[in-house]
Amino acid sequence: MAIDDLWYLTKRGPDKKRLPSKRHGRGKRWRVRYTDASGESREKLFERKSDAETFDLNCRSGVAEEVKVSRELEQLTFAMYAQRWKESRESGWSIETQRRVPQNLRKRLLPTFGEQPIRSITLTDVMAWLGRMLDDQTAKSSIGLYFGVLKAILNAAVIDKVLEDNPCDGVNLTQVLRGMSRAPKWVPTEDQVLKLTEVVPRRFRAAIWLGAGEGLRIGEALGLEDSSRCLNVAHDELHVVQQLRHSREHFGGFYLAAPKSGSTGTVDLDAVVAEEVAAHIKDVGPVEFELPDITSEGRVTRPVALLFTTTRGKLINGRYWSQMWEDWRSAAGWPKEGTFHSLRHFFATTLMSNGVEPQQVQHALRHASLRITLETYVHWLPKKDRPRGLVGQILRRTDAGQTGTSANQDRH
Repeated sequence: MAIDDLWYLTKRGPDKKRLPSKRHGRGKRWRVRYTDASGESREKLFERKSDAETFDLNCRSGVAEEVKVSRELEQLTFAMYAQRWKESRESGWSIETQRRVPQNLRKRLLPTFGEQPIRSITLTDVMAWLGRMLDDQTAKSSIGLYFGVLKAILNAAVIDKVLEDNPCDGVNLTQVLRGMSRAPKWVPTEDQVLKLTEVVPRRFRAAIWLGAGEGLRIGEALGLEDSSRCLNVAHDELHVVQQLRHSREHFGGFYLAAPKSGSTGTVDLDAVVAEEVAAHIKDVGPVEFELPDITSEGRVTRPVALLFTTTRGKLINGRYWSQMWEDWRSAAGWPKEGTFHSLRHFFATTLMSNGVEPQQVQHALRHASLRITLETYVHWLPKKDRPRGLVGQILRRTDAGQTGTSANQDRH
């Protein structure tokens, strides 16, 4: 949803003033674009901006009549729609399909999605379901069949305008059937991370905290500079906007580039990590270099006060870091699979296993899509299986309370 001023263009003139549009002074000025209850894109015009803002807010909150979903649709569960879907199609199925699909529904889909409102099923729900089947050693061929049925049902729901889109469309099933190949081979425990911080020299300890507490990659940590460009302690923000790279062929040595896959972003600065960085700046101090910077269009050379350098105050290349890392890893008792990137895995899995929403984990890791986050860390999603007999227990407690009240009333 968005509010547009139809009387002015979005671009500005040479004097930085807004340029009038062809509609300037004619007709209603403000346009609100929204999606109605059936999933169709709509727009509505207003004379006053305040009226447009009120309508936009009502659309966003679901109060506006134009976007309200019928009560019947809100309460439509996956099981209810799946039954309609099956009944409308089974006459054209082969005997084998007539036997297999109801069985797949009963054993694999309904226990997970049956009581859930169909409109509330998300990509996260689907990925968690697939991850649990992999954990249970379900045959990959069977997973493919179960997923196919789920996707077919939700596709039909999209066509029927029950859903705006199909969450299964965001799943790379081939990747899933490879066993979530993005999943880390080894993730350190809290004790193993703390052990590493103990053996790493004071000069580099804050880098470990940036990896474990902020999920930074090694290049991003080494490219961190002591400036508001990267650190905003007053607002508890960390700006991940660059990484330190090395290439004799292209830049004759060290230079600053954008983070991997364009994963630039502003993330929360953890209070403990902020303390470690502040102590590092005080005890070790940054060292200033003149470096090429290609993080934006073009190339500039500018002074950069980097936090991490060698004991001689030189820039750190890959070989130098690898040699130090092997010593630290051995001293901490880490396996060979333990790399600096393992700290990023620790950061992500800690968030995920403590119930942080996957979308928030995606933001913290600066992943391009939620699918990448889920494919990598879905095994750490907290299990949210419905407790058996929950409703009956609640009703029994309520019934007992009412019975007690009635008995007291009888005595009086």
